[in-house]
Amino acid sequence: MKLSTALLRAVPGAFILNSGIGKLGLDEESAAGLQQMAANGVPMVENLTPAQFGKFLSYGEIAVGSALLLPFVPTRIAGAALTTFSAGLVANYFSIDSMTEDDGVRPSQDGIPLAKDTWLAAIGLALLISGGSEKSKKSKKSDKKK
Repeated sequence: MKLSTALLRAVPGAFILNSGIGKLGLDEESAAGLQQMAANGVPMVENLTPAQFGKFLSYGEIAVGSALLLPFVPTRIAGAALTTFSAGLVANYFSIDSMTEDDGVRPSQDGIPLAKDTWLAAIGLALLISGGSEKSKKSKKSDKKK
């Protein structure tokens, strides 16, 4: 794994894993608040109870963070996980009017904490696009030599 890929995986991976671990055992009131906010971007989460949502969110974050941190998980898989995870966060940002300025894109003061999630989406897409096994790169090189 290249150093640049390792850095792109390690930093958000550690952050997301820590966030997921911090949400283990989330009380129902806190889970309900997060669920209400998440439903703006991903309406189907309303079908879960707050307890179910809290577990889903914490386990999901732990899974995504772990996929990014574990070197045996292929980069494209880790990138796809991060891209999917961050798509929900970015959908939330664009779904809440108070998060953006009147143009609907630039973050308002309230939206700055959520706007940072676009960075996660960019990192996920970079991993998804650049990912590939060293074996396939080596076999392409050997095919060119023939």
